Amino acid sequence: MKRGLRTRLLPLLLLTVGLLSVLYACRHRPSPETPASELNDLQRIKERGELVVLTLYSSTTYFNYRGQEMGFQYELSEQFARFLGVKLRIEVANSVPQLISALLAGRGDLIAYNLPITKEWKDSLIYCGEEVITHQVIVQRNRIGSAPLKDVTQLVGKEVYVKPGKYYNRLVNLNEELGGGILIHEVTNDSITVEDLIAQVAQGKIPYTVADNDLAQLNKTYYPNLNIGLSISFDQRASWAVRKDSPYLAAVANQWHRENLTSPAYTASAKRYFETAKATPHSPILSLREGKISHYDELFKKYAAEIDWDWRLLASLAYTESNFDTTAVSWAGAKGLMQLMPATARAMGVPEGKEQNPEESIKAAVKYIGIMNKSFARIPAEERINFVLASYNSGIGHVLDAIALAEKYGKDKNVWRDNVEPFILLKSNEEYFSDPVCRNGYFRGIETYNFVRDITARFEQYKKKIKDNG
Repeated sequence: MKRGLRTRLLPLLLLTVGLLSVLYACRHRPSPETPASELNDLQRIKERGELVVLTLYSSTTYFNYRGQEMGFQYELSEQFARFLGVKLRIEVANSVPQLISALLAGRGDLIAYNLPITKEWKDSLIYCGEEVITHQVIVQRNRIGSAPLKDVTQLVGKEVYVKPGKYYNRLVNLNEELGGGILIHEVTNDSITVEDLIAQVAQGKIPYTVADNDLAQLNKTYYPNLNIGLSISFDQRASWAVRKDSPYLAAVANQWHRENLTSPAYTASAKRYFETAKATPHSPILSLREGKISHYDELFKKYAAEIDWDWRLLASLAYTESNFDTTAVSWAGAKGLMQLMPATARAMGVPEGKEQNPEESIKAAVKYIGIMNKSFARIPAEERINFVLASYNSGIGHVLDAIALAEKYGKDKNVWRDNVEPFILLKSNEEYFSDPVCRNGYFRGIETYNFVRDITARFEQYKKKIKDNG
């Protein structure tokens, strides 16, 4: 009897177990939207606690400024890493092909760069994140009494200076479409960059050049007299990218970008690089008749002695940095009279919330200058001032790169003017910042070049007009 019962119950038991197994499998099977392979890919990133981002050095992507990592794509990458709850590590390539090669070789998780969306790479990459539209524009100068070019047909008879490559090629094609007449000058000098040509347009040295709209927009924040409204190319779609085996990471990047576009962090980053004016407005010295440079002369006199500087040199530095405005905040986040970056201010002992206190700012700046003085101790004191001023503006790393380049090319590494100075300019040129002797990548060297010259020239004026009664 019992044996017959077992015989009847066994099929029922097996059926029940089978049904439970099916139910369990259905409950725990990854949905079509989130297959196991995707979850594993993201899990690997989260388990190691690090997102490895590949990018290129440039003014719109990634660079080091005054010892701080910056760049629009860098800041977006940082925001995305925080969203994932992991740390960010940046790896820099020298070209777009190298970016893609490094990604496919597994040396990074994601390309954070406006990578052109092309059929060539669609089998190997998943494009993700915010899709941006780029196009080439004519960079021209707004001039009083002269209307800017508003139609490509107006380029006929005009001189346009461009670098070899895509800008030159587009201009040649446009010229053919128009039946000829554009006076195209191909600038083959390797030491001149697209941004150099933009600066030359702003300064009136050349009439027109061509650049991508995002690069032109960034440079307009340095040169407000530029007009970049005339497009000369079709729109090019671009975005971030991951490998084909990272669809979940791509999906999360898409979701994050959709949600992040209206966030305060994204808005602040976009404004910092593409809207905020980079130049500091300046006014004359306070009172020649009373022998005053600023309201802070006594503080300059008090602290300049600690580094054996003429107080008028310290005042000239402050004028260039902030126009003696203690409330000034730069586009990069530097604050106060001496425009110290937040991390530098902390390191020099400025109490939190006191960055705009004039005495705290001067005291910290002098301490920082003192440290840099020691770094360049081998250079004679009068010459050393130039190196210290340059480092104050750019961060010491870029100055060390310029010194290394000067030595490599047979210049005097202990002399700034006409020796090391030209190489700080060349730090914006890929041929030079990618040189093995350089460790700090891209830098907009024209700012430092002008910074040192402006401060030292003004110091000479101050010495002639203001007595050294410190």
